[in-house]
Formats: sequence, structure tokens, C-alpha cells
Amino acid sequence: MEVIRFLVHYGLHFIAPIFVAYLFYRKKWKRVSLIFLLTMTIDLDHLLAENIFDSQRCSINFHPLHSYIAILIYLLGTFWKKTRIVCIGLLMHILTDWQDCFWLN
Repeated sequence: MEVIRFLVHYGLHFIAPIFVAYLFYRKKWKRVSLIFLLTMTIDLDHLLAENIFDSQRCSINFHPLHSYIAILIYLLGTFWKKTRIVCIGLLMHILTDWQDCFWLN
């Protein structure tokens, strides 16, 4: 089960953003894919935790950049053209981490 969880989690983190970029931003999908993948830097907030990685911990509302307030900011950022692509990438990251929380039982 851990192997499936790993494949789903990292597939959503690395393959899904490229697919979404190609599907919705076909003319500039490579650039958008890169931006989506760079939003992975949101995980730098894991460095602030006592245990940097804990497979039994849900990241949502535990780490500062994964907090509900941060998620609200990412949602609001989708309304402005200048921040839309970055915020979509951040929200895809949050959704991936959120689905990962369901494997914890």
C-alpha cells in the first residue's frame, strides 16, 4: 500500500502538473510546466518542522505554507492574471498533499 501511496503522491506532484499545463496552456505548456514544478518549493516550510518528513503526518494546516490562510491566499491569487499560474500550481500541490492525508488511517 505504501508503494501505491508513493506513486500516487509523486505522480500527482510531477506528472499531473505537466499534463494540466499541456491541456490548458498548450501554446506555452513548457513554461507553465516549469512554473508548476517550481511551486514545489512550497515544501521548504517542512524545514521548520521538528521532523522534516513524517509519513504519518498530514501537511495540510501543519506547515505554514500549507495552512488554511495560505490556501485562501492561493485561491484569491487565481483571480489575478499575474499570479494565476503560480497559484494554480500551489493549489495543485495542496490538493496532492490533501489527498495524501486520506492514506493515513
